[in-house]
Amino acid sequence: MSRYLYKESFKEFLNESDEAILGKIVENSENSSETIQQINTWKAEINVLKEALNGDIEGNVSFEYTIPRIGHRVDNVLIINGIIYLLEFKVGEREYKKYEIDQVVDYALDLKNFHKESYTKKIIPILVATRAENIENKLEFSDDGIANPILCNAINLGENLKRIANSVSDVDFDYNTWYESLYAPTPTIIEAAQYMYRNKSVKDISRNDAGTYNLTETTQIVKEIIENSKKKSEKSICFITGVPGAGKTLAGLNIANETQNFEEDEHAVFLSGNFPLVEVLQEALARDASEHMGISKSEALRKTKSYIQIIHHFRDEAVNTNNPPHEKVAIFDEAQRSWNKEQLSNFMSRKKGIPDFDMSEPEFLIEYMDRHTDWATIICLIGGGQEINTGEAGLEEWFNTLHDKYSNWHVYVSNKIYDREYTNGKSLEELLSKLPNLNIKDKLHLAVSTRSFRSEKESDFVKDLLDLKIDEAKNNLSELKKVYPVYMTRDLNKAKMWIRKKARGTERYGLVASSGAKRLRKYRSMGRLRYR
Repeated sequence: MSRYLYKESFKEFLNESDEAILGKIVENSENSSETIQQINTWKAEINVLKEALNGDIEGNVSFEYTIPRIGHRVDNVLIINGIIYLLEFKVGEREYKKYEIDQVVDYALDLKNFHKESYTKKIIPILVATRAENIENKLEFSDDGIANPILCNAINLGENLKRIANSVSDVDFDYNTWYESLYAPTPTIIEAAQYMYRNKSVKDISRNDAGTYNLTETTQIVKEIIENSKKKSEKSICFITGVPGAGKTLAGLNIANETQNFEEDEHAVFLSGNFPLVEVLQEALARDASEHMGISKSEALRKTKSYIQIIHHFRDEAVNTNNPPHEKVAIFDEAQRSWNKEQLSNFMSRKKGIPDFDMSEPEFLIEYMDRHTDWATIICLIGGGQEINTGEAGLEEWFNTLHDKYSNWHVYVSNKIYDREYTNGKSLEELLSKLPNLNIKDKLHLAVSTRSFRSEKESDFVKDLLDLKIDEAKNNLSELKKVYPVYMTRDLNKAKMWIRKKARGTERYGLVASSGAKRLRKYRSMGRLRYR
């Protein structure tokens, strides 16, 4: 798998026919049949770039470069005189729209923050709205080496590129090394993410009761396993089980944070295949960081992405390299939902163009972490009482892989791992008994639910308010406001104005109403409310 669909020097690009370039792009695309619109867009990009680069400029051009693990694809990357130019094309567009400018700037930030070979490079984001008016651009770089966005159309792109290339340059670097760069968050990104939890533990962000004690014990035993693995240069894998609402995700986040070791370049990552969950976690921590660290919400969001990620991006990065991952500790949420061999092989063949892929997701993920030559630890968070869907491997696949191919790994489970709610009706006793390095640690099971604390306070407040129990409602509201603000109005326009005023940066906002709120149904037809 390549991170780009086409890459050549300017000289080769200009000498090659448009049809040959387009053919290579389409051939290397993951989609077997691209839309006519996409193909026409590539044709337009080729034509505009050939006009723009037809001069004395020397450099390298690529199409559809995928930023490692982030998953975003940049239309074009130009490397000129040691400077990285990121081009986002909007073919036929007559205006420079804000969200399109934000898009190419986000690409620059992702490269600067997550792309190892871009740490020290100057990056210039360029929006090309092909039919927009001429804009006078002023090149200015921020402290991190990212320039303010340049706005061009199809006619003046070449003029702007030549002007910039004649005014700014940097140390030349190897193109191929840059294109194949590993994913690696900058230390400041990870440190900032850690600061979100600095001087905090599960005791500070959960109830002060048995649930908190349970979470603390589980976190501590995992930390001890990690330290033991590091000391003995061993590979280890832990399976954390728990009752619904016990806080497995919270435990995973806590472990990801507390096991970061920046001084020794040891890092941890929390991975989930649940895209909405990842978005919610990233958003929640970013808001907290924005409020307490004095940074913008968008900057804080980039920091949380360094250690809370979509598992598919982590997996796809493993295909692109033979190196081990940046992290020594990987936490997999809902690990029982990892794909079996057939499901993953079909996906890799159909979507990634790898016809001979023959591993299940558990095997592939263990293999990726096993590339570390000294130690590594995997933590699998296991949900109980859940139906295993078609294509999902279940716990059995993890243990079969460990037994058949990675018997040197040290396996840690609680005695609850044998319960039917985790085995999906399959007996694991015989299989686990064959593992040479099996360890039973009862503290790897979370037995106390902590889920309903906040929702209880909210529902109690609403019920007391509707029942006109004013004193009780006031008491519950005072507790509820410690968690998040609550405001009430009968004026919908006032509510909308308040939301718009509070929104910062690219924050999205909206209104949700109960399906039983008959008085508000007129707003639904106007597209002003979403009903739940």
